[in-house]
Amino acid sequence: WIVAEGIARLFAPQPVMGGLLLGVALLGFCVNLISFAVLHGGDHDDLNLRGALWHVAGDLLGSLAAILAAIVILYTGWTPIDPIFSMLIAGLVCVAGIRIAREAGHILLQGAPSGLTPDQVKTDLISNIPGLEDIRDMHLWSLTEKEPIISLEAIIAPETCPLEMKQAVKMHLETVFGTLHTRVEVSQAKFETTHKA
Repeated sequence: WIVAEGIARLFAPQPVMGGLLLGVALLGFCVNLISFAVLHGGDHDDLNLRGALWHVAGDLLGSLAAILAAIVILYTGWTPIDPIFSMLIAGLVCVAGIRIAREAGHILLQGAPSGLTPDQVKTDLISNIPGLEDIRDMHLWSLTEKEPIISLEAIIAPETCPLEMKQAVKMHLETVFGTLHTRVEVSQAKFETTHKA
């Protein structure tokens, strides 16, 4: 809507009260600067906080653009600067909104956690846990951007205790990959038995 209004005003310039625009923009800039400072100190891995931060950053840039436009209008009388800046800020906000929406959509669709692959997890587990022979039926997805979930079947050597292996796998996943939710099935191929947790 801002872009559409900006294009219309480029072709049909409207009178702009530079002084009033400057006063309102300065007030908005101060309020948005305080909000940005408060939000910037929070957890940057939190998607909700990043969304709020981008929103406030867009408002902050909008206020700054309005201040610059007001100064240009007061000193030169060139009013097209206002819709030009408005369209630039709208474009930046649109890009940020698309990024946040993509991240949220990835989580809602239970996409794999960023930077984590089944092969990476499998290789790490087998090379670091004695008695673990193979990993099968592994699934990775995200509960939130900071809470990956892993479900797998661990194939262990016949002499290995299933309960101890289950705990070892869970502890290793939490320590190395930060997974808070795991579902581990342990199978001893020789005896065809499965222990679920």
